[in-house]
Amino acid sequence: MNRFQYASPVTKESAVELLGSGAVVLAGGTDLLSLMKADVASPDLVVNIKEIAELKGLEHSEGSGLRIGALVTIDELLQDSRVQEEYPSLIQAADGIRSAQIRSVGTVAGDLCQRPRCWYYRHGYGLLAMQNGSSMVVDGDNRYHAILGNGGPAYFVNPSSFAPSLIALGASLKVSGPNGEKEISVADFFQTPQSEAEKEYKLSDSEIVTQILVPAAGGKANATYEIREKEALDWPLAAAAVSLVMQGDQVESAKVVLGHVAPVPWNSDEAAAALKGKAVSASVADDAGKAAVQQAKALSRNKFKIQLARVAVKRAILRAAGMEV
Repeated sequence: MNRFQYASPVTKESAVELLGSGAVVLAGGTDLLSLMKADVASPDLVVNIKEIAELKGLEHSEGSGLRIGALVTIDELLQDSRVQEEYPSLIQAADGIRSAQIRSVGTVAGDLCQRPRCWYYRHGYGLLAMQNGSSMVVDGDNRYHAILGNGGPAYFVNPSSFAPSLIALGASLKVSGPNGEKEISVADFFQTPQSEAEKEYKLSDSEIVTQILVPAAGGKANATYEIREKEALDWPLAAAAVSLVMQGDQVESAKVVLGHVAPVPWNSDEAAAALKGKAVSASVADDAGKAAVQQAKALSRNKFKIQLARVAVKRAILRAAGMEV
């Protein structure tokens, strides 16, 4: 690990002043430290934000919904009774993070800002894993890479556990930077980079996420379903988050967002359309799952992920509707 300077500001304004080229934010550190140890990240300055009080805490409001401070840990989210009652999708996503150590220090905002788990990136080949002008992924070991949005040049999958459920719930982020504070929807926070100079999320080196705002649940049925190889700590092979607005026993509107299958969390309008106006059943959920992957394109070694994504969507819908088998 290379030498670096360290700062621990107590206000978000002070933190922003320290940020810029060569500086990185330290929150839980579960991702940053591993990147630094692998020499993938070599910051000149590490800015610890854990002492900034206003970035902590969960707040509930009947009118505006849920405020999650950027430093709220996965454990804190899991233990909140109102979140358990109104936002089961978030609880199910958090429960999929099986490491007690990561749960205790990993933060919700940090989960959104973690870098891809692509093994090419993690071994120093760059975000797009290009060599001699072509992608190493296309003809390489791409078992865990994208099946949607993978027309190039990015083939990694978004690693966030919370992004699909937050997008399905219509959440937004507050971001502080040199020009003050702004709000951006979680759906718009992510992007597919077109070059190594771009990140996979819209956060400059001088900005930090300060809070996550989730609208009041309003009785929406919501759920997350993840498929992974093992129950111990592991990243999902495919995931889906669903939010349903019901009119009687029929779906008035739906949001279906897939995770771990594309460079960004993948919003499926096709799956939502397959649900609209229908009563949820196993066959309807299966049709929505098929619709969600109708545009999927397998790479040379990851065709199996198409079936997993289809099943994740089906089971998330049934879970949201209280029909999980």
